[in-house]
Amino acid sequence: MLLLFAEYCVLLQFKTNFKMKKSVFIILSATLLLLMTSCAKEFNRVYKSDNYQYKYEYAKECFARGQYTRAITLLEGIVTMMKGKQNGEECLYMLAMAEYMNKDYETAAEYFKKYYSSYPRGEYAEMAKFFIGQSLYMSTPEPRLDQSQTLTAITAFQEYLDVYPMAVEKQAAQDRLFSLQDKLVKKELHSAQLYYDLGTYFGNCNASGESNYLACIITAQNALKDYPYSSLREDFSVLLIKSKFELAENSVESKKLERYQDAEDECYGFLNEYPDSKNKSLAEKFIAKCKKYTKSAANSEENE
Repeated sequence: MLLLFAEYCVLLQFKTNFKMKKSVFIILSATLLLLMTSCAKEFNRVYKSDNYQYKYEYAKECFARGQYTRAITLLEGIVTMMKGKQNGEECLYMLAMAEYMNKDYETAAEYFKKYYSSYPRGEYAEMAKFFIGQSLYMSTPEPRLDQSQTLTAITAFQEYLDVYPMAVEKQAAQDRLFSLQDKLVKKELHSAQLYYDLGTYFGNCNASGESNYLACIITAQNALKDYPYSSLREDFSVLLIKSKFELAENSVESKKLERYQDAEDECYGFLNEYPDSKNKSLAEKFIAKCKKYTKSAANSEENE
């Protein structure tokens, strides 16, 4: 009997707490809704106002509260009429930053460019120059896609470092440059790998399959020349030994000897540069096959 009474008390307490929590939730929800409605009305009142200074001050409050969309809406409407006035410079810079914080990076880049061209010696000129590159950096695509935006971002950061050699964000700009260059390298690696994977596919080459392997070789060699210190250097080198060997294998007879010799030299060069590579056995296998052909070709010449 006592146990049943205790269970009843616990159940009663749970129901009471649930009702109290539900009541508190309803009150809080109603309060929040009221505040949101009040804020919306206030924003609409400011938006419809003809007092641009009032709009500007309210936009600053919105920006400080992280309400970037509202700040943008107000600033876009007054930025032109603020130009040349006391807060015109800050207004344009804040609009650019609001777009950046709102993750509309392409629009942000355009506003930062506009600020820098309008106020090259302005209070925020150095940071605007940095954020041109930063905005472009944030909108660059993955390495497999077209990297035109990446090249534009690289140029922007290089200009920033040239104009401000002792820049506040010097280290950040340099880090971004390395990161952007890595994207370009990965793009080249993807292209070289694609050519290699196409192999003897006839749709892009002659019947011997030369064009795809030659394209892979040229792409890899250019990448090694343009980015000699890349962390992907070994990956390009692996593609080179594979492509040169396959090129020799698929060549017409008149070109085989020369290309087997070239592939053999490339494999020896690979082993010298990467003696502990996981692809060491692959290079050694290619060397053995190349030697077999060149030795056979030499014997044929002697017999003739």
